[in-house]
Amino acid sequence: MYSISNKISLGKQASVTKNNFSNDEIIPSAVVKFTCCDCGHENVVEIKPYETGFPVFQLFHEDKVLSKNELLENRLVSETPKNMIHFGELTVNNLPTLYFGTSCISCHSKYICVFSYGEKQPGLTLLTISGIWKYN
Repeated sequence: MYSISNKISLGKQASVTKNNFSNDEIIPSAVVKFTCCDCGHENVVEIKPYETGFPVFQLFHEDKVLSKNELLENRLVSETPKNMIHFGELTVNNLPTLYFGTSCISCHSKYICVFSYGEKQPGLTLLTISGIWKYN
């Protein structure tokens, strides 16, 4: 897993077997499986709370990697309501939102994963994967 610092263009969205994890499913990590758009290989990534990912702000700050419009139009994120803005202006499920880059272990196609993690209500911690997209 790595951060992305150069401009990218989004491709197809990969098929993910499970997008939502809660409470005990997240401890010690959430295991996410996605199918490569190019070769069909099933890849596995492990998201560890408070260890995995980079702030989604890094993607759209100064349109460095993607623009806000690209993120919104492709439904990687949504605009955060004003009463939740402390989580950032663009979020998934109105929770702190992170991303990371990864690649297919078979054909090495590059992917970006966007997800949120946090306590939605007392006693309910959620990890929601917005999706995994191929990029160039």
